[in-house]
Amino acid sequence: MKVGVLFSGGKDSTYACYLAKKAGHEIECLINVVSVNKESFMFHTPATNLVRKQAELMGIPLVIRETEGIKEEELRDLMRVIEKTKVKYNLKGIVTGALASEYQASRIGEICRQFKLECINPLWGKNQTELLKEILKNKFEVIISGVAAFPLDRKWIGKPINEKFIEETTKLQEKYGINPAGEGGEFESLVLDCPLFSKRMGVKLMDIVGEGNSWTGIFEEK
Repeated sequence: MKVGVLFSGGKDSTYACYLAKKAGHEIECLINVVSVNKESFMFHTPATNLVRKQAELMGIPLVIRETEGIKEEELRDLMRVIEKTKVKYNLKGIVTGALASEYQASRIGEICRQFKLECINPLWGKNQTELLKEILKNKFEVIISGVAAFPLDRKWIGKPINEKFIEETTKLQEKYGINPAGEGGEFESLVLDCPLFSKRMGVKLMDIVGEGNSWTGIFEEK
């Protein structure tokens, strides 16, 4: 099936793309919605400047649309870009990285129904700790690009997702109720390498901005 992938450059959307391709779908394009509002309910915001490079390494066309990121109104921008890409690439389905968010899954599902597209959610319902282990097993290299929850702080920016990370977030889940894969918005991630990339993406951390338990890394390509 010809599909477009809602793509942020983070672990969930990239892994969903990987699973969709593995399942035999034809990945016609990546769809990235860039929110001006850093508190967007729908869209990943850290390190979106690197999405073009990731798409280049994947050899897949990228469609970018900007949104003001106002709750519910940002969905209209998503609808417009999905409608546009459906026609341009003759899409039959949309792939998402939705894992447990009913808010995201229900709204994307409704948009797909309106445009008679199949909504494909390869990660839906997966155990979050097991998802992280799967990502590592499939040779994904991922770092943390932003945090937004206690007790996370600026020291987490740039941390790799590895076995040690899984142990730490599992303990934080037990103590504070943190989602170990960041599904509650606790952290955002950036994929540096995976089987979809032609080579590893080198990045450098230029700055860390924020306060308290809300920090974002400013990354640039090396």
